[in-house]
Amino acid sequence: MTTVRGSLSRRIVLLAVGIAVLTALLAGLLAVGLTRTSADESARRTLSRIADASAERADSGVVARASQAKAVRTLGALGVESASVGRGGAVTSTSALARDALTPARQRALLAGRTISTRDDLGGTLVLVEGRPTDAGGIILVQRRSDATADSDRLVRRVLLALAIAAVVAVVVSVAVARRLSRPLRRTADAAHALAAGHRDVQVPVEGPDEVAEVASALNSLSSSLSRSEGRQRDFLLSVSHDLRTPLTGISGYAESLASGVVPTEETARVGGVVLTEAKRLERLVGDLLDLARLGADSPSVSPERTDLVALGREVESVWSRRCAAVGVAFTFVPAVADAWAVTDPARVRQLVDGLLENALRVTPSGRPIVVEVRREAGTPSNFVVEVRDGGPGLTDDDLPVAFEPSVLHERYRGIRPVGTGLGLAIVGRLAQLLGGTVEAGHAAEGGARFTLRLPDHPAARAGTDATARAATTPTATTRTASTP
Repeated sequence: MTTVRGSLSRRIVLLAVGIAVLTALLAGLLAVGLTRTSADESARRTLSRIADASAERADSGVVARASQAKAVRTLGALGVESASVGRGGAVTSTSALARDALTPARQRALLAGRTISTRDDLGGTLVLVEGRPTDAGGIILVQRRSDATADSDRLVRRVLLALAIAAVVAVVVSVAVARRLSRPLRRTADAAHALAAGHRDVQVPVEGPDEVAEVASALNSLSSSLSRSEGRQRDFLLSVSHDLRTPLTGISGYAESLASGVVPTEETARVGGVVLTEAKRLERLVGDLLDLARLGADSPSVSPERTDLVALGREVESVWSRRCAAVGVAFTFVPAVADAWAVTDPARVRQLVDGLLENALRVTPSGRPIVVEVRREAGTPSNFVVEVRDGGPGLTDDDLPVAFEPSVLHERYRGIRPVGTGLGLAIVGRLAQLLGGTVEAGHAAEGGARFTLRLPDHPAARAGTDATARAATTPTATTRTASTP
């Protein structure tokens, strides 16, 4: 099932447009409502003040009826629609709208001395109505709401126009920003596809916001790492091919000689010994390749259990002290603690340590030492350390970061010092990861190389140690209890 996804640029534009439209809509509604409410209130107060002034003028004359009529004529001259009612019920008006507004109910209210302030719908026209009682009867003033709010309506239209322009500007800006944001991401995506297609000379400009720049920088680092990794893989394959070809050439040449009968009878045993030696060398190389392949598999075999690393070190000592003594190398085991219980796979740890010792014994000259030390390393969390040091030629500072890469040191020192298959330290590195620990290369105080394996201290191992100690004291207490009458 194919999932349809919109582009980031389109989503940013839609989001910005939605926000702009929603903001403009809300702002427009608020502006229209507040402006019209304010205009209505202002128009009502203005008409109310005119009505008060007209009523006051109507009552200021000597003859009330004449003064009221004069006030109505003055309002008409000023363009204010008005009407008046006399004590006898006579109605005078300056417009039909004012006459319609002076309903019988309002006439009675004015003649009764009550003030009128209201709105009315007269024939579909919304008007403001203000009425004031006078000595002669009463005056009522009428103003169309459209006339009262004409200025505010123009203001509302201007506000709405401004909001519409702001929304358009927001859309334009969002499109520009979206393109600016999506451009480096698009370049990064294209570079990632190029990497997937096998190109390794891919570099992306580090630009844009911090997050986008970080993605570009990470992709550049990935490209460089892939280039280095594939280069090492090519070197590794070339090295392995060379190492496989050498014994195969020897075996093939001697086998042809034997098959052709050109080897004298007295030389048969020697030639067979050479073939056997080359076959064992080939077998060892193939075995190392298989070990490295297994350790790189998804589910390698691991059987963790409570293991005393000090006891394991003594087993190593019993085997390797004789092997070292046979070639004049002094072997020393240094247990810095009485015991070192860890939850790990003892067979894998032994395989790792044996690999380091094979490497050390190969390069350590007669008369120089090899040291295996087991200790606890303080820290949070604490670690158990198994360290192998030798008095051989050691490693340079440039060798340390690549010590566990397949065949890197093998290629550097081929023909300079004794080398193995080039896979031993790579297997050690994989084993350390498999055991949940770390291994690092360094310089030894003995003058050669130092390889430090760190295994995490495990609570289960400490709990098992405590349980063993308690079990060791229990029989004594039981014996004392049994002997008590």
